[in-house]
Amino acid sequence: MVTFYVISEYSSTLPTTGGGEKVVGGPLYHLERVKSIARDGTGLSLWTKDCVKDVRELGWDHSDVIDLIQRLGDTDYIDSEWCENGKGAWAACDAYRIEVKEWVPTAGRDMKMSYFVKFAINKLGTMVLTVSCHT
Repeated sequence: MVTFYVISEYSSTLPTTGGGEKVVGGPLYHLERVKSIARDGTGLSLWTKDCVKDVRELGWDHSDVIDLIQRLGDTDYIDSEWCENGKGAWAACDAYRIEVKEWVPTAGRDMKMSYFVKFAINKLGTMVLTVSCHT
């Protein structure tokens, strides 16, 4: 038996096997609500070490992650799954992929970049917990 401490607002179907287990019926969180919570910057947490590393490797900060979340649309949704933060806490997360045209200095031109972001809303409904944010 696996013991879970669920920190996400969604907790209807608990995982049985651990991280990466899919949650059917998503998205779990209304995207406009996620955007609203994250918008001012105090409602966003880089929740895992991997997410902190992802953001750092992109040369980003919290405001860049917020900007990415604000650009997401309903059609960018991939799926939902259970994620663990490395400290025993679990969150049911929605995963999104967005394509963005950006200037790439090394290529000397605009290129289409794909970004992946995975997040949940905490039990209090006050924080967007980002689990990953990478190309």
